[in-house]
Amino acid sequence: MEKEEPRRKLSPADSRAVALAFIRALGAGARLPAAADQPDAYSALVRAILSSAAVSASPGPRVSCTIAVSPAVTNAYNTLHGGAVAAVAEAVGMACARAAAGDKEMFLGELSTAYLAAARLDSEVDVEAQILRKGRSVVVTTIEFRLKDTKKLCYTSRATFYIMPVASL
Repeated sequence: MEKEEPRRKLSPADSRAVALAFIRALGAGARLPAAADQPDAYSALVRAILSSAAVSASPGPRVSCTIAVSPAVTNAYNTLHGGAVAAVAEAVGMACARAAAGDKEMFLGELSTAYLAAARLDSEVDVEAQILRKGRSVVVTTIEFRLKDTKKLCYTSRATFYIMPVASL
């Protein structure tokens, strides 16, 4: 049986070099495309992966749409990037909250997501948001992501939106 060599502790300088190499490998030093400098580029990016959106009012507001998992939103493992999941959950959750509360000014206060399974490149994911709780100053939504072909739950989110109070003059 071979004896394992003890691991060598990196010096602070070597640690920094390894961390910088990792960050550069992720593309942190790459220049962004010109489209990313446009106003509302983030919303346009999220809207680009969503399709066939529907809003239903009864029994409670529900917002449904489909995500096409394209190379633009995958990670190194060719699965849907966690940031894309969170961005879609925020957008679809906000649409559902607005359907319930009207066109009031609101902001995302909390978003939690459970990553249960991976959505692979070239797959489609059905997304549905519904109201969990609605109060005078808060709307809580749940968002489920299911693989279109198997209906398997792959991600689930809960978003809390706070309604801004109307300022009196």
